[in-house]
Parts: sequence; C-alpha cells; structure tokens
Amino acid sequence: MTLTAGEPTRSTRLAIELASLELAPADREAVDGLAAALGRAVPDGRLGVAFSGGVDSATLLALAVRALGRDRVLAVLGVSPSLAADERTAAHDVAAGIGVPLVEVLTHEGDNPEYRRNGPDRCFFCKQELFLRIDAELVAAHGLTAVAYGENADDARRPDRPGSRAATDHAVLRPLADAGLDKAAVRRIARALDLPVADKPAAPCLASRIPHFHEVTPEKLAQVDAAEAALRRLGLGDLRVRHHDDVARLEVPPDQLVDLVTPPCATTSWAPCGRQGSASWRSTSPASSPAPSPCRW
Repeated sequence: MTLTAGEPTRSTRLAIELASLELAPADREAVDGLAAALGRAVPDGRLGVAFSGGVDSATLLALAVRALGRDRVLAVLGVSPSLAADERTAAHDVAAGIGVPLVEVLTHEGDNPEYRRNGPDRCFFCKQELFLRIDAELVAAHGLTAVAYGENADDARRPDRPGSRAATDHAVLRPLADAGLDKAAVRRIARALDLPVADKPAAPCLASRIPHFHEVTPEKLAQVDAAEAALRRLGLGDLRVRHHDDVARLEVPPDQLVDLVTPPCATTSWAPCGRQGSASWRSTSPASSPAPSPCRW
C-alpha cells in the first residue's frame, strides 16, 4: 500500500474551492443534492472514493472535496495486473491535480478461479476483491466512515453491471447515480470543474479485452497492456487490443482507421503486438468501433 499526496494546480484549486460553478439549473440542483447527501452520509470521519482516474470517479472525487473538504476525502486506487500502467500513472496525476491523497491497495482477484474463468460476472469478483481489501486494510487505518464509487445514472440502468452487486453487498455509496447524474451530465460538471479528464474516453480494465470464458492470466494482461501502450505512442487514441489467443484484434474508432495505413503506423514494426513474456500472437486484425464494456467506474 502506498500513499501519495499531490499539490493541486491553481486552476483546479480555484475551480473546486472558490469559483461558483457555471451549471445548468438541473445540474446545479443535482450537484447541490449530492453534496447534501454526502454531508448526511459522512457526518464525520473521511470518505474513501474508489478511484480510477476516469471522468466518473474524478468528478465524484472533486465534488466530494467541495462537500466535505479536502482533509476528509481519500482516493483509493486498486492495483493489479488488470490495471494498465499508463492508467495507473494518470490516476495519480488526476488525484494530485485535485489535491487529494491517493492510496494504492493491491488486489488479488487473479487468485480467484471464478474471476479467471472470465464469465459475464467477472466484474463482480473484481469489485468484490477491491471492496474487501478496502474494508480490511483502509477503513480503520484511514478513518473512513464510508466508501463511494463512480457509478452514474446510465450505469445504474444497465443490466450488465455485476460490479454493482458487489457495491451493494459492501454498502458502497453511489452518489452520482443517486443524484440522477448520467454520463453526459458528469462530463458537463467535469468541464465546469476544469478537470483534465472531462472528455477522456472510457478505459475499462485490461481483462475486458479477453473474450468471456477464455481464461484471464497475468501473461495475457501484460501482453495487451504492452501492445496498447506501444500503439498509443504511435498516436492512436481510443483503442482496444482484443486478445483472441494467438490473434490480436485491434479496435479503433472509424476516424482512426486511416491512421493504421499511414505513417507512423504503416512504417512501424508491429513487434509490440507479437510477444510479451511467454505469450505470443500469430497475427493482428484491425477493426473499428470499440465495444462498450461492463467493467467501468
């Protein structure tokens, strides 16, 4: 477990603590209701926010600071082989920008055969492990009165969110969803807060790249992580490398397909997609339009 505390940037500090947010009346009412609800749920002690660095959890973290104060909010980042290295670094940067300390907690969902089996309920076992670790290692140590996570109102309406069941089992708060804030509203509020992730695409965990009922292994996750990181360095943005055993299926938005056949992609070796440790791919296949994943905060 590691702890880092960041100094907030001036613009973010002003946006969070001093400036009156420019919001539409409905968003303003929802934000005010969320703040009041957090005040009732956490009358003393601290709130732990399960944090990924994405727009939902970052917006929740920033709103929690407005409602409770910086000293009463803690960001919690679950770290395991399913977390991309770039996402781990980015989460620290976002929390530092908001000015909230971040604690990393190591999770071991890969030890659970039900998680490795990779059925449609995989996310339940992942979130269950995260919330168990928070309860066991952080609640007492950091004086947490409650834990919250970034489920929004759109997520709450979806039937394919098994991680939500784990949150219910552990009495984890879902302030965005309870306030009726859907994804579009969350992004509007994030822009008003001047958060750098306001328009960041969804970044589901690396295990979401492996088809259901194909075993999740650390080797496969590392292979996907290395391939996606290499492709991002070539300038590709919102991408997925789907792991189909000895075949990698690359997914990009339609407007990036041309990038695959023009420099630098067209003149660069695809070696990063070929081997990682003992795992290897025989070929790669481009596709378009990343599919939505249920494994999202």
